[in-house]
Amino acid sequence: MSFKSAFTLALATVLWLGGCATQAPSDPPGSIAPELAEGPGAGVLGETNAIQMPRAADGVEADRAREIARGRASWYGDLFHGRRTASGEIFNMHELTAAHKTLPFGTRLRVRNLANGQEVAVRINDRGPHVRGRIIDLSRAAAAQVGLLHTGTATVVLLHD
Repeated sequence: MSFKSAFTLALATVLWLGGCATQAPSDPPGSIAPELAEGPGAGVLGETNAIQMPRAADGVEADRAREIARGRASWYGDLFHGRRTASGEIFNMHELTAAHKTLPFGTRLRVRNLANGQEVAVRINDRGPHVRGRIIDLSRAAAAQVGLLHTGTATVVLLHD
């Protein structure tokens, strides 16, 4: 096979494979305000970052303006504790962190469990979840603060912090 034929075949293959790629859904411009973390973790188990408050009618509109997404959340812990995250840091299941498919590393947000109203502030430091139909994976500590440990999954809303 001549160099020209091999090059043409390689180029056609690359272009064909490029057409198979999918693009992650993007959020509207300005909808995400990431804040880079200054320390190794957003918090540890035992801190009082969980908030449970009734929502007043006028607070509903404010919450909708802060809303990033709604969907199913899950959690991960023991199996990944001590391993590197996608951001390069070591995963600590006792820190208040989370994995999200597209939010920038260092983004801080609040996760509210819609079943019980409990909230936790987390920092994105990993990619996931890798299960269809889920929008966020919480560390064990974050899951405990929103009452997710025993159920495993819950419907949540993600809010700008």
